[in-house]
Amino acid sequence: MIANQLLALLLFVSPSSVAAPVEASVAQDKPVENTNPDNRPEIKQLIVDLDAHIDKRGKEDHEAVGVIDQMLQQFPKCGPKDRVAVVAALDKCFSAKRQENAEGVRDNKLFLAAAVALRDMAPESPKVLMTWINSKDHRKDLVLQEKLIQSLGKTKDENGRKFLIKLLNDKSPRILAASAEALGEYEGSELKYRKETFEELLKLMMEAKAANDAGQASSQQTDPVATEKYNTIAAPIISTLQKLSKHEEHDPNEWQRWWNKNKKEDWDHKDA
Repeated sequence: MIANQLLALLLFVSPSSVAAPVEASVAQDKPVENTNPDNRPEIKQLIVDLDAHIDKRGKEDHEAVGVIDQMLQQFPKCGPKDRVAVVAALDKCFSAKRQENAEGVRDNKLFLAAAVALRDMAPESPKVLMTWINSKDHRKDLVLQEKLIQSLGKTKDENGRKFLIKLLNDKSPRILAASAEALGEYEGSELKYRKETFEELLKLMMEAKAANDAGQASSQQTDPVATEKYNTIAAPIISTLQKLSKHEEHDPNEWQRWWNKNKKEDWDHKDA
């Protein structure tokens, strides 16, 4: 049976509805030394078990998810070498091939479980997450892509933040929305990074709004592509702008005015 911790995370669509676990900070001046025991036999056995289940071409993916949950529970107790080994084992999950059914849908429970588990495995996991976001093997699986992006945000890794900002150029509204929401995890970053992120998100929202408005003004019918994009990304962007700035607005035009007025201010020590 899949343990409750991983199953609960898999069932949530939005990371904002999940209680935030203890995670690695964006930048720690004095990282806490890991003195946990390494090369533990139970970790080696979990890796062997996971490999065996994965090799069954999907027939034992349910069992594989159970092993991943055990890894997630054991991870805080792992020494440095074991942490790397566990993350490498989860990385291998994404290389597994799973056939699509007649409707073109594949069973992705293995990939989803690995993506969710990696959110709590920083600083070792961000590189793996970035490898599989937009990878050709998984690009069509938007549910998985959303989970990978959400997990990258949860790591609060600075390189991950830069990666997420680059994703704001993606063509898929769902990828844009997931990236915008994930960037909200960086509300505790240094002010200069929060301002950089804020500006990129505001630019995206205002461009999408302008395209949507232009479509409405030019004809009796709206541009469905522009409308879908704006309606999909506006809410997560506004939510993240609030987190980054510690200020509340809801109208995009008001956000633009607020930014013009306060982009050089100290948001943390000024009631803007």
